Amino acid sequence: QVQLVESGGGLVQAGGSLRLSCAASGRTFSNYAMGWFRQAPGKEREFVAAIAWNVYRTYYTDSVKGRFTISRDNAKNTVYLQMNSLKPEDTAVYYCAANPALSAVVAGSSNYWGQGTQVTVSS
Repeated sequence: QVQLVESGGGLVQAGGSLRLSCAASGRTFSNYAMGWFRQAPGKEREFVAAIAWNVYRTYYTDSVKGRFTISRDNAKNTVYLQMNSLKPEDTAVYYCAANPALSAVVAGSSNYWGQGTQVTVSS
């Protein structure tokens, strides 16, 4: 069992920045690929970014490339999402996800999910 707790969401103006954190506990964090997803009101949950256990591979959805950066600190059992140049369309609940397989994280078929943190970007 892996427990995931997100933090760092909030209200920010367009063009601003936020850093989300996801703290993991339970199984060995470094064995898991990690990812971030988001769900806006009335929309399905969508993939945002993912990172392999060894940090050498990262993936992003096209709409956030160049603005968001995913990273992880295996010593702290934490994965981060640095979000810059935020836009109103980035408004959503952001979820952390974990799975031993990176492909499963990217596909959204992760075993473990956090409760989510709200990000609101005002225009």
